[in-house]
Amino acid sequence: MQDSYHGDVKTMRKKVLVTGADGFIGSHLTEELILSGYEVKAFSYYNSFNNWGWLDTLPEEIMEHVEVFSGDIRDSNGVRTAMKGVEEVFHLAALIAIPFSYHSPDSYVDTNIKGTLNVLQAARELEISRVLITSTSEVYGTARYVPIDEKHPFQGQSPYSATKIGADRLAESFYRSFGLPVSIVRPFNTYGPRQSARAVIPTIITQLLAGKEEIKLGLLSPTRDFNYVKDTAHGFIAIAESDETIGQEINIASGQEISIGNLAQEIIAQINPSARIICDEERLRPKKSEVNRLLGDNTKIRKLTNWKMQYTFEEGIAQTIAWLRENMSQYKVDCYNI
Repeated sequence: MQDSYHGDVKTMRKKVLVTGADGFIGSHLTEELILSGYEVKAFSYYNSFNNWGWLDTLPEEIMEHVEVFSGDIRDSNGVRTAMKGVEEVFHLAALIAIPFSYHSPDSYVDTNIKGTLNVLQAARELEISRVLITSTSEVYGTARYVPIDEKHPFQGQSPYSATKIGADRLAESFYRSFGLPVSIVRPFNTYGPRQSARAVIPTIITQLLAGKEEIKLGLLSPTRDFNYVKDTAHGFIAIAESDETIGQEINIASGQEISIGNLAQEIIAQINPSARIICDEERLRPKKSEVNRLLGDNTKIRKLTNWKMQYTFEEGIAQTIAWLRENMSQYKVDCYNI
């Protein structure tokens, strides 16, 4: 490891692997890990264009400390090769779009379950010191009680959530069966710069910034607990740095909820008050699949780590709008992104 770096990059402490580093949360986590003094190997999904996803947009002073490994999380040999020489693994690689999981559930089993198994098997063989498996608040389904703590029942209300439940339980089994030092990290709805338009916040903002007077959305009544992406990234790091989180499932949540309808109205008021919302039938989930309420309990992460929210919802939305305003060319506003 190198000793020190200029600017805001701290002295390197340990080498870690981030799978899904080319994605939304993964690219932010990679950035925050570097700024926190980690040496990062970034697992990026292989493609013939040598495109590293959002990693390609990170500043040079960050990327000069990142080793990129191109591979496929579904390939056990490649995963094991990528994990050689690292102390910890942050496993974020996954298929996450719920509508696409209705369309292609097989691919979700292959990526989310088999991909996670590949990471767990390699971690066991290589004696990795910490493994963080990324879950999702979708595993809880519609809240049976609020706030939702880690003891809430699991409900597979979509093929996506079902595969994440399966991946989580595999992770639990490797902790219980083999003593693998696993933590299951369960972020609630994360938003911020670089998020794809398959998510509701960039969907609303990009339509408004494109000058649309009619904002197409699905059901407006469900509520969500939103976390700004940097708070989510800091949550991952805090969990990794606490020995008390080994063998635990831990929510990253704000403890606040807002309905999709009220969320849209707040953003509309900031960008174009004359716009109105219309229901697009294509965007509606099947009735029994819709998760109607998510409101997380963050007591556990605050008890076991030093994590706390640093961004208010208003601050996070403002930063997201500002970033999207400068990056509209990355989005196809006129089509529904599943």
